[in-house]
Formats: sequence, C-alpha cells, structure tokens
Amino acid sequence: MRPFPEGETRAGGQAQDMLGAFASVGAARFDLTLTDTAGAKVEFRPGRTLDWLRPALPGILQAAAERRHNVIVRPRPADAALIQLDDLDATGIDRVKPAAFLVLRTSPGSYQAWVAVGDADADLARRLRKGAGADLAASGATRVSGSLNFKEKYAPAFPRVETVYVHPGRVVTRAELEALGVMALPEKAQPAPPRARVSPRLPAARRWPDYRRCVENAPLARGGEHPDISRADFTWCLIAIDWGWGVEETAARLLQESRKAQENGEVYALRTAQNAAAAVERRRGRER
Repeated sequence: MRPFPEGETRAGGQAQDMLGAFASVGAARFDLTLTDTAGAKVEFRPGRTLDWLRPALPGILQAAAERRHNVIVRPRPADAALIQLDDLDATGIDRVKPAAFLVLRTSPGSYQAWVAVGDADADLARRLRKGAGADLAASGATRVSGSLNFKEKYAPAFPRVETVYVHPGRVVTRAELEALGVMALPEKAQPAPPRARVSPRLPAARRWPDYRRCVENAPLARGGEHPDISRADFTWCLIAIDWGWGVEETAARLLQESRKAQENGEVYALRTAQNAAAAVERRRGRER
C-alpha cells in the first residue's frame, strides 16, 4: 500500500503507476481515446496491450499537452470485475477507499475510485455505484493520471489528474463490500409489461446490428467526455427489434454485447429492449 503526497505532479511516473495498478488486478489491454476541450473524439486506438502502452505513453502525454487533448483509457479486465466510482467528493472517497485499489483526483474536489471485485454478479456494479453515491452512468473509461484535464470550463488553468492513493493487487469480495456498508439494496425486478407487438422486418441475412458502431455514433454523455452507453444500448436494441428480433432475445444478446448491461443485469437489459420495442411500434404506427 502506498499513498501519494498531495500535489504530486510527476506526469510520466503517475501514468505508469496507474497502468501498474490496473495490471495488478488483471487488466491486460486498454482502449486509448484522445478528445479535445469540447469532448469531441480525435483519436481512438482499441485493445492496446500493456507492453505497447507503457513505452508509448510518455510521448502521447507530451503531444496531448501541446495540442490540448485529453488522454483517456478504458481498462479491459481479464478476471476480476473493475468498477469505476466516479464523481465522488472527499467524503465519498473516504467511504469506499478501504475497498479501492486506485483513487484519482480528476479535478479540484472531484475524485474517482476503482474497485476490483473477484466474485461480482450482474447487479453488483449498479448497487455499488448507487450505494457509494457515484455516477450511475460511468462509462468505465478514465483520464490518465498525470495528464491535464482539458475542459473548456477550466481554461486557462487546466487541472492535472493525480493519483492520490493506490493499493496494487487489492481484489475484494461482495461480502467485504456489504460489510463496509457501501452497497445499495438489491433492486427487485418489476413484472414485465405486455409484450410489444412488433412486426418483423428481417434483412436478407438474419444478423445482429454492429454494437461498436452504435457506441461510436452515440452522443456524448454528461460532461462531454465519453459516449453515452445507455443511448448506444437503446439504439442497438432499436435496430435489432426493427430487424425482427424479439424483445427477450434482444435483451439476452445485449447482455453479451454491452458491458453496461453486464454490470447492471437482466433488469436493465430487458427494460432497454422493451423501451426500444415501444419506440419501434410508435414509429410504425405513424408510418401506417
């Protein structure tokens, strides 16, 4: 366990330590994204290995600072579930710190914790975010420690993202999180509404929509940094149902495609598919 002193600004070292923290809990690949001060994506490199990213990162950070680009990574875990707790204040961080392997300060007074859970179930991420008071729509992508937070509202004094705490290799269990009192109660599934009647409109070859394209074309989420995954999920379901897939099978497939659906469970997936089916039905009613 190693706390970092306040005001630490060793950009290269902090970035490498952050990668090391993710690697210590099983992350082996990272999606790399660069955005401008308005939050628009300027570059995207998916699935970069740790061996690729480590030597490349110093140059990426230097070029990004010169061009006022944000450097953002999305860790891809191999084993333990990695849960991002974003938009926490100092009090919120104190509550979740005993379970975290990494804590970042992304801007003055705003913190982000990362928790690795070895036995996470489908609903755990939602319950932990809700119980901790974190952003429920967190995308799982984070600014790189040591980089500058280029948002227009901070100009001209852009804050530096800093690692304030790291505990390499810490992986917790559901029981430990429950004992800390940071988990919201399980959400009871509501009875499914009547099945939407959507007439099939099958393409020549029965196939699923391209989920990655839905993410890439999604509008930015709150804060203007990452795609709105909820919107991407809805759009993907909308296309699938318009192509003739049923509500239940669309929800089941969404659980395979969407990391957010995996984290939020079957209730989220089914609700998203049902809402998409209703939207398709309304649109077809207007077309008649």
